[in-house]
Amino acid sequence: MDNRQAEQVVQAEQVDKDKKHPSIFEPFALILNVVTGVLGAIIGMQIVTTLGVTPNTAIIGALVAMLIARIPITIFNKYKSIHRQNLVQTSISSATFGAANSLLIPIGIPFAMGTPDLIVPMLIGSALAMFVDAGILYKIFDSKLFPASGTWAPGVATAESILAGDKGGKRAGLLGLGTAIGLIGSWFHISMSAFGVAFIGNIWALTMFGIGLMIRQYSIPWFNVDVNKLYIAHGIMIGAGIVALIQVSLLIFKKQKKQPVGNEAALETAAASGEAALTRPINEAKRALGFGFVAYLIVALIIALGGGLLTKMSLGMLIGFLLFAAFAAFVHELIVGIAAMHSGWFPAFAVAFITLLFGMLIGFPPVALALLAGFSASTGPAFADMGYDLKTGHILRGNGANREYELAGRKQQYITGMIAFGVALLTVIVTYKTYFAQNLVPPIDKVYVSTIKAGASPEIAKQLLLWAIPGALVQLIGGPSRQLGVLFATGLLILTPSACWAVLAGIAIRIVVTRIWKKEAEGPMSIMAAGFIAGDALYSFFNSVFKFRK
Repeated sequence: MDNRQAEQVVQAEQVDKDKKHPSIFEPFALILNVVTGVLGAIIGMQIVTTLGVTPNTAIIGALVAMLIARIPITIFNKYKSIHRQNLVQTSISSATFGAANSLLIPIGIPFAMGTPDLIVPMLIGSALAMFVDAGILYKIFDSKLFPASGTWAPGVATAESILAGDKGGKRAGLLGLGTAIGLIGSWFHISMSAFGVAFIGNIWALTMFGIGLMIRQYSIPWFNVDVNKLYIAHGIMIGAGIVALIQVSLLIFKKQKKQPVGNEAALETAAASGEAALTRPINEAKRALGFGFVAYLIVALIIALGGGLLTKMSLGMLIGFLLFAAFAAFVHELIVGIAAMHSGWFPAFAVAFITLLFGMLIGFPPVALALLAGFSASTGPAFADMGYDLKTGHILRGNGANREYELAGRKQQYITGMIAFGVALLTVIVTYKTYFAQNLVPPIDKVYVSTIKAGASPEIAKQLLLWAIPGALVQLIGGPSRQLGVLFATGLLILTPSACWAVLAGIAIRIVVTRIWKKEAEGPMSIMAAGFIAGDALYSFFNSVFKFRK
């Protein structure tokens, strides 16, 4: 029995204990998840306005749930279940990213532009987009497009933390050691999440990610070229994104075998090949994407009507705006999702900025551009975060060994996430005026607004088109499974000091270790990697809290 099979047996024991997956609608569970949702939303808003980043609170949620399980009161005993702990971490994580990325960033744009009358229409539109965003991910998770077997590194880290707390033993020791190393490395300003991801994800994709990070960090001292100011990174992402979209389309429209995904024959075939069968047929994913695009079109119309664009644009330009906004939001979430699945990082700010640049080149008026930037920014984060959470649940439920239990648990996570997004929305509605009264807006909003006011030039268009060519070629060479172009562009768009060395060093160590110990090293290595990521997340969270309270 290999490490993976042994882990599935361990997790199956917990599934046997909970024959029926715990429900979020149990009275105490619902109250607890609402409370943790409010906590997550407040943390997300506070840190994104003061530091400009959103912390990963999933690990915090897992720790809270594990601590609750150890309170010697009968009502808390149920939280010894790893599946109830999973629902708690799903709630706080969803609320954090929902409030900060999907809601506060979009409504901060019209405020920073000096058009407060657009805040309410933008809030309505971004809230609807957030729910659509998460709904699409739920419907296409574990399809060929976004398989549960994908990396989704933060989800792996959270799952390993919960399993270590539940089972203890060697797993807990390895995770504890990895977490300690992660905390120490983060203290010395080493990107331990980048280091950890290198042990889990696709080596080719992460190598390109590391190269992209290196070029972004050293392009000025080495080549006296700023890849950001010259829009090189944005152009490469455009080219890679276009090819990635074509590759996704080919997967969607490829002729399918008559045998449905997930039946007994499919499961046997998958078992023989050592892989779990996909639980979402491509036809179901195709329908979800189709409905998603229509939903985005409707949301774009609501934003346009609420923002008064009827009086500011001709009918032809309004139709063009609606189609472009829906398409941009749709592509934005796919690109952000691909980057998140493979690298554990998602360049949501940068990809929304690309959408804004295109809108400026088309010639949309400033008010429409502000709404476009907010709408685009509201899609992607909820998509990526729910992917992380569902990956956590997938591991805890035995990596799909019990298909019925997996689907039931996934549905409970989805409902939990939607409730948390609702809690995030209410929290933002109640508090956003307080933040704006203190002129506290996410820093990225000021970048969007200054870009809108500066206007676009033919030179920008030239740079974008020029660098789109190599981006497209790299993505084409790597194919849809490796996503080399998108990951390379993701690295180019992210400026995190020394993250490149962390990724490349991690890959080098991984190659050496697997050559010496082969498959036996995979299990311990992935647990240690989860610890590195967990340690980085814990350090970032508490460091952020300390800074904004200071």
